[in-house]
Amino acid sequence: MKEKLTIALVAHDNRKADMVDWVKYNAEYLSKHHLVCTGTTGGLIQEAFNELGIPAEVQRMNSGPMGGDAEIAAMVVRHEVDLAVFLIDDLNPQPHEADIQMLLRQCRLHNVPIACNRISADLMISSKLWDDENYTPAAQSYVHFERE
Repeated sequence: MKEKLTIALVAHDNRKADMVDWVKYNAEYLSKHHLVCTGTTGGLIQEAFNELGIPAEVQRMNSGPMGGDAEIAAMVVRHEVDLAVFLIDDLNPQPHEADIQMLLRQCRLHNVPIACNRISADLMISSKLWDDENYTPAAQSYVHFERE
């Protein structure tokens, strides 16, 4: 695997505080990688790193409703994202639901691990497989299964 990962970080408004808290908890690890975020989330994450005095590479896209989710989905399609953390507000409707579903779908189609809650995110970033230079994820298979 690569030494420096590109990690996409996205959080809905009611999950942004949780994302900032998660980023602060994992700041040392995350600061070693390239972070790509939707607009507002990226600003909050950059502020969190600044408060901690930790330099970090945070690339900000548009806000989610203004196309940021779609921009990150396009990066996934181009194989520019290694891991995504998307803290979704499952309790409130989102005006850009189609973009949200597109990002989730593209991660699944292109074999990009995506965490939608903190424990999944913690488990994913702590995997030893990220450090295993001999590990290559198996390709996705969409072949119809038939019993013999």
